[in-house]
Amino acid sequence: MKKSILFVIALLFTTAAFSQNVISLFNGANTFFALMQEEKFAEARGYFDENMKSKISEENLKQLWVDINTKLGKAESLDAIQSKAQGEFFAVTVEGKFANGNQNFLVGFNKEQKIVGLFLVPSQTAKEYLKPAYADTNLYTEKSVYVTSGKHQLAAIITTPKNVKNFPVVVMVHGSGPSDLDESVGVNKPFKDIAAGIAGKGIASLRYVKRTLIYANEFGGAFTVKEEVLDDALAAITMAKTIAGANSKNIYVFGHSLGGMLAPRMVSLAPDLAGIILASAPARSFTDIIIDQNKYMFALSKDTSEVNKKRLDTAIMDIQVSRIKQLGTKIKADSAILGLPASYWIDLNNYDQVAAAKKLIKQKIFVVQGGNDFQVSKTDFDIWNTALGKKKNAKLKFYPELNHLLSPQTEKGSAAQYQVPVSVSATLINDVAAFIKEK
Repeated sequence: MKKSILFVIALLFTTAAFSQNVISLFNGANTFFALMQEEKFAEARGYFDENMKSKISEENLKQLWVDINTKLGKAESLDAIQSKAQGEFFAVTVEGKFANGNQNFLVGFNKEQKIVGLFLVPSQTAKEYLKPAYADTNLYTEKSVYVTSGKHQLAAIITTPKNVKNFPVVVMVHGSGPSDLDESVGVNKPFKDIAAGIAGKGIASLRYVKRTLIYANEFGGAFTVKEEVLDDALAAITMAKTIAGANSKNIYVFGHSLGGMLAPRMVSLAPDLAGIILASAPARSFTDIIIDQNKYMFALSKDTSEVNKKRLDTAIMDIQVSRIKQLGTKIKADSAILGLPASYWIDLNNYDQVAAAKKLIKQKIFVVQGGNDFQVSKTDFDIWNTALGKKKNAKLKFYPELNHLLSPQTEKGSAAQYQVPVSVSATLINDVAAFIKEK
């Protein structure tokens, strides 16, 4: 089967795009399985499209559930954990935990968000997270806490170096999409790696679960990066200052991808920050980045058919609609454009992260970018370099071998890399630590 163009929406750190559409798909999959658990098979079947209904009866659904329960016992939890675009369809992975074992499901949705496929994912030996060689647990301790941001409680981990006083603290801010506190992507956990690496060098860190993972139902209408990122990052920065043994005047933000793009904006909200690290951070607009990603995936697919070319052209046209000049002033804030509300696009398109960074005088800035990153390119790094290269408070470094997750790779590749455990570069860890300690 030929690979079709992957329509990438805000694919800045994760294998699945974050959008209203994804949240709606997650809710649909979760509701379907909730009805199955309640043995409301007729209502569950109502989520099928007409073709699926013609193939699977209410009795078929009931028998499927009886068979699963007989084999695995009563369901304990069924949660949508991942969504991936597959041509014109969306595949949602649902993690099922039963009394006597686990069983994952793959639910296919069409554009109308009707179920067009339901599959049991075969069990396989999963690759596991690889603990970095530089992670020496004798050198640091970890404590589970909660970051309180308004009415939200976000699970977090504070990692502190042992036998060190007055240490700096790094607050880690995620890229796009729902994310756990380790910023897990596939089997990789970049934030967990970085926390361990810098802790061994006398630097503490605070990492937390992103709001969009825990409170996904709040993102169905109009919102911006304020609700998605900024409010919680500021709450984490405030907490970082209270960590026992920390130097409250030596707090840094490590922003990855979208988090890096927004880091200069965070300084305007928390002007007492000591510095910011912009890792794999877009210097251009969201739309420019997404168009580049689509073109890359088109080339990678090696499908040069007219159908695929037309699909690429259509995707680019749709993406360009989200540009601020084309949105107009009368559009409703919650109008969905590429799965995100107009309010989101307007806010981001009015933000110039490079100009914001250029204005910073007191804060130190470190921009890092990988050459094997297919999501944010050297084009962005060059823009950052042109703007900040001569500033005394800025440092920039390009790592030819690193991908978007900051791990060394032999080629640019695709999201398939994220399924192979590779730790964040030790060289980058050393450079970040040196930057923070540098007077």
